[in-house]
Amino acid sequence: MDLDYHALAPELVVAATILVVLGLDVALPRPRKYWTAFAGVLGLALAAVPLLTLAFGDGPETRSMLGGAYVVDGFALVLKAVFIVGGYLVLLMSVSYIESDRYYQGEYYLLMLTSILGSLVMASSRDLITLFVGLELVTGPLFLLAGWRKGDAKSNEASLKFFILGVLSTAILLYGMSFLYGLTGSVTFEGIREAGADLLDSGAFRLAVLFTLVGFGFKVTAVPFHFWAPDTYEGAPTPVTAYLSVGSKAAGFVGLLLLCYKALPSVTEIWGPALWVLAALSMTLGNLTALRQDNVVRMLAYSSIAQGGFILVPFAAAAVSNDPAVIQEAASATIVYVIIYAFMNLGAFGVVIAGARRTGSTMIDDWAGMWRYAPRLAVLGAMFFFSLAGIPPLAGWYAKFAMFLAILRPGNAWATALAVIAAVNAVIALVYYARIGKTMWMDHVPEGADTAGTVNPLTGSLALALGISALFVVVAGILPFEFAGVFADLAKVVTTGI
Repeated sequence: MDLDYHALAPELVVAATILVVLGLDVALPRPRKYWTAFAGVLGLALAAVPLLTLAFGDGPETRSMLGGAYVVDGFALVLKAVFIVGGYLVLLMSVSYIESDRYYQGEYYLLMLTSILGSLVMASSRDLITLFVGLELVTGPLFLLAGWRKGDAKSNEASLKFFILGVLSTAILLYGMSFLYGLTGSVTFEGIREAGADLLDSGAFRLAVLFTLVGFGFKVTAVPFHFWAPDTYEGAPTPVTAYLSVGSKAAGFVGLLLLCYKALPSVTEIWGPALWVLAALSMTLGNLTALRQDNVVRMLAYSSIAQGGFILVPFAAAAVSNDPAVIQEAASATIVYVIIYAFMNLGAFGVVIAGARRTGSTMIDDWAGMWRYAPRLAVLGAMFFFSLAGIPPLAGWYAKFAMFLAILRPGNAWATALAVIAAVNAVIALVYYARIGKTMWMDHVPEGADTAGTVNPLTGSLALALGISALFVVVAGILPFEFAGVFADLAKVVTTGI
């Protein structure tokens, strides 16, 4: 068995961390369970070390294992870094949240680390079996984490809806994958790519591709497969919601990137129109519904649906162009958007956790005048929400710039139409993001509100998580083109063979 333990080191470190957390949870008394959080955070930090040695060491650029089913290349390394850093930030946000409500701490960190391990597997997967195992390893623990507030009816409802619809989507995805294998005779992306070019006129093959897209549509909360998201986001513990909106969604987009660019590049006439429709519906419905929300968590849930639509837009550009440069630019735009979105959305949810600690509420109106009694939190809130809206010089502007550049480059009528829809939706999104900034900075403090400042919402690990996210949002927004070459190189890796 051709295993490269250096290339597998990030996964091995996370797996070892899971075992350490499990052992500590069994051995430690309840008052000392906080050590499980420390072990989880430390383990993820250590998992980043082999990523650096792989990226900057003298080893081969691409490391292939298990007959090509598991590959560690530039694409995998960068996305693993995103998953590890994103998971690290979520664990930092979780520490005070989990301790304050007396949740089962050991089990929480065990399940969260298991989901992160699944995302690392997905980034290196190059066949359907490995991709499916990684995806279910991501999703399975989240069914339990969504219902972690066991005494809360909303949390129980969130977990049940997520589980039922998740199992349904998994069945559809597995049916589509098994259909692909039956028709092409291969589970590897390379084998499916070679055989798929001869099956364009097969109705069964088209159905297999569409079933697989439906399965991934649920994972990325694309309309009309989004019904679980708002209730699940609101009912789940806020750090779990943050991970659902970033880690789980990013894993779904990794699957789509690999499927469309590696396995099915010759059948763009099948997946291109489907993803065009999903992108347009997700942007429009997500933004229009977010306008009506008074709860910031539900607003971010619909915002996440809309942002998923923006991330899907470059797929349409790749589908209507035969130019390899345009296809690579589309892949680069998707990767750029996923990475920037991860940091700014995690920062937004960190603000929600801190804001709820300070005001006791996640209702937008209850945050009125926050700058008077929590100015640092108000500054961070404005920073992250305006970044999500795409306002320069924050990082979100470059994510949208790359997206628009990719979709306008082909000069195709369908691509241009989607660009117009995206532009209108970007303006709509600014309205509800700006509403939060206006509430925090321009509205008066509600009469009778507690503004004595007895609770400091930005302490310890949460402040560190917000600081890391804010630093990235500012630096990437001011110096975006410093990273452009890296993303372009990644796109070449993703689109190799097209």
